[in-house]
Amino acid sequence: MNKSELINSLSEETAFSKKDVTRVLETLTRIIERTLKKGEKVSITGFGSFWLSQRPARKGINPSTKQRIDLPAVNVPRFKAGKNLREVVRSIKLG
Repeated sequence: MNKSELINSLSEETAFSKKDVTRVLETLTRIIERTLKKGEKVSITGFGSFWLSQRPARKGINPSTKQRIDLPAVNVPRFKAGKNLREVVRSIKLG
């Protein structure tokens, strides 16, 4: 499901207009980004938690030249599914 499909589904299930759902979804995204930027964690009970983790500096290899390069430390977003989401996903049979 992509963003527009999510907006359509939310609009159908809530009776809110697509414009209102889009505004709420974009605001939610901005708030999560802003909170992570401050180094804080975002927890949505039952769904999951978002937080920042730092990947340390490391040595890498440029795949085109095979030359060794130094990769800097970077912040990466992390997500851990909450209990309710994990339980729903566990019951799904793939394949």
